[in-house]
Amino acid sequence: MNVKVFVIGGGGRCHAICESLRKSKKVTQIFAAPGNAGIAQIAECVNIDETDITALLDFAKREQIDLTVVGPEISLVAGVVDVFRANGLKIFGATKSAAKIESSKEFAKELMKKYDIPTANYRVFDDYNSAIQYVTEQGTPIVLKYDGLAAGKGVVVAEDFEQAKHALQEMLLHRKFGQGRVVVEEFLLGQEFSFMCFVNGKNVFPMELAQDHKRAFEGDKGENTGGMGAYSPLTFVTEEDKKFAFENIMQKTASALCSESCEFSGVLYGGLVKTQNGIKVIEFNARFGDPETEVVLPRLKSDLYDIFCDVLDGKIPEIQWDKRAALGIVLASKGYPAAYEKGFEIKGLDRVDAQVFQMGTKLENGKLLANGGRVLFMLALDDNLNEARKKVLDAISKIECNNLFYRKDIGWQAI
Repeated sequence: MNVKVFVIGGGGRCHAICESLRKSKKVTQIFAAPGNAGIAQIAECVNIDETDITALLDFAKREQIDLTVVGPEISLVAGVVDVFRANGLKIFGATKSAAKIESSKEFAKELMKKYDIPTANYRVFDDYNSAIQYVTEQGTPIVLKYDGLAAGKGVVVAEDFEQAKHALQEMLLHRKFGQGRVVVEEFLLGQEFSFMCFVNGKNVFPMELAQDHKRAFEGDKGENTGGMGAYSPLTFVTEEDKKFAFENIMQKTASALCSESCEFSGVLYGGLVKTQNGIKVIEFNARFGDPETEVVLPRLKSDLYDIFCDVLDGKIPEIQWDKRAALGIVLASKGYPAAYEKGFEIKGLDRVDAQVFQMGTKLENGKLLANGGRVLFMLALDDNLNEARKKVLDAISKIECNNLFYRKDIGWQAI
Protein backbone atom coordinates (compact mmCIF):
# COMPACT_ATOMS: atom_id res chain seq x y z
CA MET A 1 0.00 0.00 0.00
CA ASN A 2 1.41 3.36 -1.05
CA VAL A 3 -0.23 6.11 1.01
CA LYS A 4 0.59 9.81 0.91
CA VAL A 5 -0.54 12.01 3.82
CA PHE A 6 -0.48 15.81 3.84
CA VAL A 7 -0.40 17.58 7.25
CA ILE A 8 -1.35 21.25 7.21
CA GLY A 9 0.46 23.29 9.87
CA GLY A 10 3.70 23.51 11.79
CA GLY A 11 4.56 23.55 15.49
CA GLY A 12 4.63 20.86 18.14
CA ARG A 13 1.10 19.59 17.56
CA CYS A 14 1.79 18.88 13.89
CA HIS A 15 5.20 17.40 14.72
CA ALA A 16 3.41 14.95 17.06
CA ILE A 17 0.79 14.15 14.39
CA CYS A 18 3.52 13.51 11.79
CA GLU A 19 5.47 11.33 14.22
CA SER A 20 2.38 9.25 14.97
CA LEU A 21 1.54 8.89 11.26
CA ARG A 22 5.13 7.87 10.57
CA LYS A 23 4.57 4.74 12.68
CA SER A 24 1.80 3.56 10.34
CA LYS A 25 2.78 0.62 8.14
CA LYS A 26 0.52 2.01 5.40
CA VAL A 27 1.86 5.57 5.22
CA THR A 28 4.80 5.77 2.81
CA GLN A 29 5.18 9.54 2.47
CA ILE A 30 4.29 12.52 4.66
CA PHE A 31 4.19 16.13 3.49
CA ALA A 32 3.74 19.14 5.78
CA ALA A 33 2.91 22.78 5.01
CA PRO A 34 4.72 24.76 6.18
CA GLY A 35 6.17 22.35 8.80
CA ASN A 36 9.27 23.27 10.81
CA ALA A 37 12.86 22.14 11.33
CA GLY A 38 11.80 19.14 13.43
CA ILE A 39 9.03 18.01 11.08
CA ALA A 40 11.50 18.26 8.19
CA GLN A 41 13.39 15.29 9.68
CA ILE A 42 10.42 12.95 9.17
CA ALA A 43 8.36 14.62 6.41
CA GLU A 44 8.84 16.68 3.29
CA CYS A 45 8.06 20.30 4.15
CA VAL A 46 6.52 22.53 1.50
CA ASN A 47 6.59 26.30 1.79
CA ILE A 48 2.85 27.00 1.67
CA ASP A 49 1.07 29.14 4.24
CA GLU A 50 -1.53 27.22 6.24
CA THR A 51 -4.29 29.63 5.12
CA ASP A 52 -3.35 29.71 1.39
CA ILE A 53 -6.18 27.35 0.46
CA THR A 54 -5.68 27.57 -3.31
CA ALA A 55 -2.01 26.62 -3.05
CA LEU A 56 -2.76 23.84 -0.52
CA LEU A 57 -5.44 22.41 -2.81
CA ASP A 58 -3.21 22.60 -5.89
CA PHE A 59 -0.44 20.77 -4.02
CA ALA A 60 -2.77 18.01 -2.77
CA LYS A 61 -4.13 17.45 -6.29
CA ARG A 62 -0.70 17.51 -7.93
CA GLU A 63 0.80 15.04 -5.44
CA GLN A 64 -2.33 12.84 -5.45
CA ILE A 65 -2.56 13.00 -1.66
CA ASP A 66 -4.65 10.19 -0.11
CA LEU A 67 -5.47 12.00 3.15
CA THR A 68 -5.01 15.56 4.39
CA VAL A 69 -4.97 16.28 8.15
CA VAL A 70 -5.50 19.82 9.43
CA GLY A 71 -3.57 20.97 12.51
CA PRO A 72 -4.27 24.67 13.24
CA GLU A 73 -7.58 26.40 13.84
CA ILE A 74 -6.79 29.24 11.40
CA SER A 75 -6.84 26.77 8.50
CA LEU A 76 -10.20 25.36 9.61
CA VAL A 77 -11.72 28.81 10.04
CA ALA A 78 -10.40 29.80 6.60
CA GLY A 79 -12.50 26.95 5.17
CA VAL A 80 -9.82 24.55 3.95
CA VAL A 81 -11.95 21.47 4.73
CA ASP A 82 -14.94 22.81 2.76
CA VAL A 83 -12.79 23.51 -0.32
CA PHE A 84 -10.98 20.15 -0.24
CA ARG A 85 -14.26 18.24 0.11
CA ALA A 86 -15.86 20.24 -2.68
CA ASN A 87 -12.98 19.04 -4.85
CA GLY A 88 -13.46 15.41 -3.86
CA LEU A 89 -10.38 15.19 -1.60
CA LYS A 90 -10.30 13.25 1.68
CA ILE A 91 -9.53 15.58 4.58
CA PHE A 92 -9.71 15.20 8.38
CA GLY A 93 -10.88 18.37 10.09
CA ALA A 94 -13.88 20.56 10.87
CA THR A 95 -15.75 22.59 8.27
CA LYS A 96 -15.83 26.38 8.59
CA SER A 97 -19.34 26.31 10.09
CA ALA A 98 -18.49 23.57 12.62
CA ALA A 99 -15.25 25.37 13.57
CA LYS A 100 -17.42 28.19 14.95
CA ILE A 101 -17.44 26.14 18.17
CA GLU A 102 -13.90 27.54 18.56
CA SER A 103 -13.83 30.71 16.45
CA SER A 104 -16.81 32.25 18.25
CA LYS A 105 -16.98 31.96 22.03
CA GLU A 106 -20.47 33.46 21.83
CA PHE A 107 -21.67 30.74 19.43
CA ALA A 108 -20.25 28.05 21.73
CA LYS A 109 -21.92 29.52 24.82
CA GLU A 110 -25.29 29.87 23.06
CA LEU A 111 -25.07 26.27 21.84
CA MET A 112 -24.35 25.03 25.37
CA LYS A 113 -27.19 27.07 26.81
CA LYS A 114 -29.68 25.84 24.18
CA TYR A 115 -28.78 22.16 24.57
CA ASP A 116 -28.27 22.16 28.35
CA ILE A 117 -24.55 21.42 28.28
CA PRO A 118 -23.01 22.37 31.67
CA THR A 119 -20.92 25.56 31.55
CA ALA A 120 -20.37 28.86 33.38
CA ASN A 121 -22.95 31.66 33.47
CA TYR A 122 -22.08 34.46 31.04
CA ARG A 123 -22.96 37.69 29.23
CA VAL A 124 -21.64 39.03 25.92
CA PHE A 125 -20.58 42.66 25.34
CA ASP A 126 -19.30 44.87 22.55
CA ASP A 127 -19.58 48.06 24.63
CA TYR A 128 -16.80 48.75 27.13
CA ASN A 129 -18.92 50.70 29.64
CA SER A 130 -21.62 48.03 29.79
CA ALA A 131 -18.99 45.33 30.31
CA ILE A 132 -17.32 47.27 33.13
CA GLN A 133 -20.67 47.79 34.83
CA TYR A 134 -21.41 44.05 34.65
CA VAL A 135 -17.98 43.16 36.08
CA THR A 136 -18.56 45.64 38.93
CA GLU A 137 -21.89 43.94 39.71
CA GLN A 138 -20.50 40.38 39.50
CA GLY A 139 -17.20 40.95 41.32
CA THR A 140 -13.90 39.14 40.82
CA PRO A 141 -12.36 36.72 40.04
CA ILE A 142 -14.06 36.75 36.63
CA VAL A 143 -13.19 35.39 33.19
CA LEU A 144 -12.95 37.56 30.08
CA LYS A 145 -12.80 35.93 26.64
CA TYR A 146 -12.24 37.61 23.31
CA ASP A 147 -14.93 36.30 20.93
CA GLY A 148 -12.60 35.10 18.19
CA LEU A 149 -9.26 33.44 17.53
CA ALA A 150 -6.33 34.72 19.58
CA ALA A 151 -3.79 31.86 19.48
CA GLY A 152 -4.68 30.74 23.00
CA LYS A 153 -4.04 34.20 24.46
CA GLY A 154 -7.53 35.73 24.29
CA VAL A 155 -8.63 34.60 27.75
CA VAL A 156 -7.94 36.55 30.94
CA VAL A 157 -8.79 35.29 34.41
CA ALA A 158 -9.04 38.64 36.20
CA GLU A 159 -8.18 38.29 39.89
CA ASP A 160 -9.19 41.87 40.71
CA PHE A 161 -11.10 44.78 39.21
CA GLU A 162 -8.02 46.60 37.86
CA GLN A 163 -6.93 43.52 35.93
CA ALA A 164 -10.44 43.12 34.51
CA LYS A 165 -10.56 46.79 33.52
CA HIS A 166 -7.18 46.57 31.76
CA ALA A 167 -8.20 43.40 29.87
CA LEU A 168 -11.50 44.91 28.71
CA GLN A 169 -9.70 48.05 27.55
CA GLU A 170 -7.23 45.90 25.56
CA MET A 171 -10.00 43.83 23.96
CA LEU A 172 -12.79 46.37 23.40
CA LEU A 173 -11.07 49.76 23.18
CA HIS A 174 -7.58 48.98 21.84
CA ARG A 175 -8.73 46.02 19.69
CA LYS A 176 -5.69 43.96 20.72
CA PHE A 177 -7.00 40.88 18.87
CA GLY A 178 -9.06 42.79 16.28
CA GLN A 179 -12.67 43.88 16.02
CA GLY A 180 -14.76 41.67 18.26
CA ARG A 181 -17.01 41.14 21.23
CA VAL A 182 -16.12 39.87 24.69
CA VAL A 183 -17.72 37.03 26.64
CA VAL A 184 -17.70 37.76 30.39
CA GLU A 185 -18.33 34.63 32.45
CA GLU A 186 -18.25 33.40 36.02
CA PHE A 187 -15.00 31.94 37.30
CA LEU A 188 -15.27 28.18 37.85
CA LEU A 189 -13.08 26.87 40.65
CA GLY A 190 -11.65 23.39 40.21
CA GLN A 191 -9.16 21.19 38.41
CA GLU A 192 -9.05 21.79 34.67
CA PHE A 193 -8.46 19.05 32.11
CA SER A 194 -8.58 18.45 28.37
CA PHE A 195 -10.81 15.87 26.71
CA MET A 196 -10.22 15.28 23.00
CA CYS A 197 -12.43 13.03 20.86
CA PHE A 198 -12.36 11.83 17.27
CA VAL A 199 -15.73 12.86 15.83
CA ASN A 200 -17.79 12.34 12.69
CA GLY A 201 -21.34 13.61 13.06
CA LYS A 202 -22.88 11.81 16.03
CA ASN A 203 -20.07 9.23 16.16
CA VAL A 204 -17.70 10.20 18.99
CA PHE A 205 -14.60 8.26 20.06
CA PRO A 206 -12.72 9.39 23.19
CA MET A 207 -8.98 9.84 23.58
CA GLU A 208 -7.01 9.68 26.82
CA LEU A 209 -7.33 12.73 29.07
CA ALA A 210 -4.58 15.29 29.61
CA GLN A 211 -3.95 18.36 31.74
CA ASP A 212 -2.37 21.49 30.27
CA HIS A 213 -0.59 24.20 32.29
CA LYS A 214 -1.64 27.59 30.91
CA ARG A 215 0.17 30.02 33.21
CA ALA A 216 3.67 31.14 32.24
CA PHE A 217 5.43 30.54 35.56
CA GLU A 218 5.71 27.96 38.32
CA GLY A 219 2.94 27.79 40.89
CA ASP A 220 0.49 28.74 38.11
CA LYS A 221 1.61 32.38 38.18
CA GLY A 222 1.86 34.90 35.36
CA GLU A 223 -0.09 35.42 32.16
CA ASN A 224 -2.05 32.80 30.25
CA THR A 225 -0.04 31.21 27.45
CA GLY A 226 -0.79 28.68 24.74
CA GLY A 227 0.38 26.06 27.27
CA MET A 228 3.69 25.49 29.10
CA GLY A 229 3.46 21.73 29.47
CA ALA A 230 1.08 18.81 29.87
CA TYR A 231 0.74 15.30 31.20
CA SER A 232 -1.45 12.21 30.77
CA PRO A 233 -3.18 10.23 32.32
CA LEU A 234 -4.92 12.08 35.14
CA THR A 235 -5.41 10.90 38.71
CA PHE A 236 -8.18 13.29 39.79
CA VAL A 237 -10.70 12.34 37.08
CA THR A 238 -12.58 9.14 37.94
CA GLU A 239 -14.13 6.71 35.44
CA GLU A 240 -17.53 8.08 36.48
CA ASP A 241 -16.30 11.61 35.77
CA LYS A 242 -15.07 10.59 32.33
CA LYS A 243 -18.34 8.79 31.54
CA PHE A 244 -20.32 11.90 32.53
CA ALA A 245 -18.07 14.19 30.46
CA PHE A 246 -18.26 11.88 27.47
CA GLU A 247 -22.04 11.44 27.49
CA ASN A 248 -23.26 14.82 28.75
CA ILE A 249 -20.66 17.07 27.15
CA MET A 250 -18.74 15.58 24.22
CA GLN A 251 -21.45 13.39 22.70
CA LYS A 252 -24.16 15.93 23.47
CA THR A 253 -22.19 18.71 21.79
CA ALA A 254 -21.54 16.63 18.67
CA SER A 255 -25.28 15.89 18.45
CA ALA A 256 -26.13 19.56 19.06
CA LEU A 257 -23.90 20.62 16.15
CA CYS A 258 -25.71 18.13 13.91
CA SER A 259 -29.04 19.62 15.02
CA GLU A 260 -27.73 23.09 14.15
CA SER A 261 -26.82 21.93 10.61
CA CYS A 262 -23.08 22.27 11.19
CA GLU A 263 -22.15 18.62 11.61
CA PHE A 264 -18.69 18.21 13.12
CA SER A 265 -15.93 15.96 11.86
CA GLY A 266 -12.34 15.98 13.05
CA VAL A 267 -11.13 16.38 16.63
CA LEU A 268 -13.46 18.03 19.13
CA TYR A 269 -11.52 19.35 22.11
CA GLY A 270 -13.27 20.00 25.40
CA GLY A 271 -11.51 22.23 27.91
CA LEU A 272 -13.30 21.07 31.05
CA VAL A 273 -13.17 21.74 34.79
CA LYS A 274 -14.11 19.49 37.70
CA THR A 275 -15.95 21.74 40.15
CA GLN A 276 -17.76 21.02 43.41
CA ASN A 277 -20.96 21.11 41.34
CA GLY A 278 -19.76 18.64 38.73
CA ILE A 279 -17.86 18.83 35.45
CA LYS A 280 -18.43 21.89 33.29
CA VAL A 281 -17.14 23.30 30.00
CA ILE A 282 -14.62 26.14 29.95
CA GLU A 283 -14.12 26.12 26.18
CA PHE A 284 -14.29 24.05 23.02
CA ASN A 285 -11.70 23.82 20.26
CA ALA A 286 -12.22 22.37 16.81
CA ARG A 287 -8.87 20.56 16.56
CA PHE A 288 -6.12 18.75 18.44
CA GLY A 289 -4.97 20.73 21.49
CA ASP A 290 -1.44 22.05 21.75
CA PRO A 291 0.45 20.92 23.89
CA GLU A 292 -1.99 18.13 24.87
CA THR A 293 -1.49 16.32 21.55
CA GLU A 294 2.21 16.00 22.35
CA VAL A 295 1.42 13.85 25.43
CA VAL A 296 -1.69 12.03 24.17
CA LEU A 297 -0.58 10.79 20.73
CA PRO A 298 2.71 9.28 22.03
CA ARG A 299 0.50 7.05 24.22
CA LEU A 300 -1.48 5.84 21.19
CA LYS A 301 -0.62 2.23 20.29
CA SER A 302 -3.05 1.98 17.35
CA ASP A 303 -2.45 3.18 13.79
CA LEU A 304 -3.40 6.88 13.61
CA TYR A 305 -3.87 6.75 9.82
CA ASP A 306 -6.39 3.90 10.24
CA ILE A 307 -8.21 5.87 12.93
CA PHE A 308 -8.51 8.95 10.71
CA CYS A 309 -9.83 6.86 7.80
CA ASP A 310 -12.22 4.78 9.90
CA VAL A 311 -13.72 7.86 11.55
CA LEU A 312 -14.20 9.56 8.16
CA ASP A 313 -15.68 6.39 6.65
CA GLY A 314 -18.20 5.94 9.46
CA LYS A 315 -16.50 2.84 10.88
CA ILE A 316 -15.61 2.11 14.51
CA PRO A 317 -11.85 2.63 14.88
CA GLU A 318 -9.58 0.43 16.96
CA ILE A 319 -8.03 2.68 19.62
CA GLN A 320 -5.58 1.24 22.15
CA TRP A 321 -3.41 3.13 24.61
CA ASP A 322 -0.04 2.71 26.29
CA LYS A 323 -0.64 2.49 30.04
CA ARG A 324 2.56 4.44 30.79
CA ALA A 325 2.40 8.08 31.86
CA ALA A 326 3.53 10.83 29.49
CA LEU A 327 4.79 14.22 30.67
CA GLY A 328 6.14 17.07 28.57
CA ILE A 329 7.58 20.51 29.23
CA VAL A 330 7.64 23.52 26.90
CA LEU A 331 10.80 25.55 26.46
CA ALA A 332 9.67 29.06 25.54
CA SER A 333 11.44 32.25 24.47
CA LYS A 334 12.03 34.68 27.34
CA GLY A 335 9.30 37.32 27.33
CA TYR A 336 6.61 34.97 25.99
CA PRO A 337 3.58 35.34 25.90
CA ALA A 338 4.38 39.06 25.48
CA ALA A 339 7.18 40.36 23.23
CA TYR A 340 10.15 38.04 22.71
CA GLU A 341 13.22 37.81 20.50
CA LYS A 342 13.87 35.18 17.83
CA GLY A 343 17.04 33.81 16.26
CA PHE A 344 18.86 32.36 19.30
CA GLU A 345 20.83 29.22 18.45
CA ILE A 346 19.81 25.96 20.13
CA LYS A 347 22.51 23.38 20.83
CA GLY A 348 22.56 20.03 22.60
CA LEU A 349 19.54 18.26 21.07
CA ASP A 350 21.84 15.44 19.95
CA ARG A 351 22.64 14.71 23.62
CA VAL A 352 19.02 14.56 24.76
CA ASP A 353 17.51 11.25 25.93
CA ALA A 354 13.88 12.25 25.46
CA GLN A 355 11.43 12.73 22.62
CA VAL A 356 11.55 16.28 21.25
CA PHE A 357 8.73 17.95 19.36
CA GLN A 358 9.81 21.21 17.76
CA MET A 359 7.24 23.99 18.19
CA GLY A 360 8.88 27.19 16.94
CA THR A 361 12.18 26.48 15.21
CA LYS A 362 13.93 27.01 11.90
CA LEU A 363 17.12 25.72 10.33
CA GLU A 364 19.45 28.41 8.97
CA ASN A 365 22.97 27.76 7.65
CA GLY A 366 23.02 24.42 9.45
CA LYS A 367 22.07 25.98 12.78
CA LEU A 368 18.84 25.32 14.69
CA LEU A 369 17.30 28.65 15.75
CA ALA A 370 14.42 29.63 18.03
CA ASN A 371 11.66 31.00 15.80
CA GLY A 372 8.60 31.39 18.01
CA GLY A 373 7.18 31.98 21.48
CA ARG A 374 7.05 28.29 22.33
CA VAL A 375 10.17 26.66 20.91
CA LEU A 376 10.62 23.03 22.05
CA PHE A 377 8.50 20.38 23.76
CA MET A 378 10.45 17.75 25.70
CA LEU A 379 8.59 14.51 26.40
CA ALA A 380 9.19 11.31 28.36
CA LEU A 381 7.07 8.24 29.06
CA ASP A 382 7.49 6.19 32.23
CA ASP A 383 5.54 3.98 34.62
CA ASN A 384 4.87 7.02 36.81
CA LEU A 385 4.70 10.77 36.27
CA ASN A 386 7.44 11.62 38.75
CA GLU A 387 10.01 9.52 36.87
CA ALA A 388 8.80 10.91 33.54
CA ARG A 389 9.30 14.46 34.82
CA LYS A 390 12.80 13.65 36.11
CA LYS A 391 13.72 12.33 32.65
CA VAL A 392 12.42 15.48 30.96
CA LEU A 393 14.22 17.83 33.36
CA ASP A 394 17.43 15.85 32.85
CA ALA A 395 17.00 16.18 29.08
CA ILE A 396 16.36 19.93 29.33
CA SER A 397 19.61 20.35 31.32
CA LYS A 398 21.51 19.29 28.20
CA ILE A 399 19.99 22.03 26.00
CA GLU A 400 22.17 25.07 25.39
CA CYS A 401 20.32 28.28 24.54
CA ASN A 402 20.55 31.65 26.27
CA ASN A 403 16.98 32.72 25.68
CA LEU A 404 14.70 29.91 26.88
CA PHE A 405 12.67 29.44 30.06
CA TYR A 406 10.45 26.62 31.32
CA ARG A 407 8.38 25.42 34.25
CA LYS A 408 9.85 22.69 36.48
CA ASP A 409 6.53 21.95 38.17
CA ILE A 410 4.51 20.49 35.27
CA GLY A 411 2.25 17.78 36.68
CA TRP A 412 2.39 19.15 40.23
CA GLN A 413 -1.31 18.44 40.81
CA ALA A 414 -0.66 14.70 40.32
CA ILE A 415 2.91 14.21 41.57
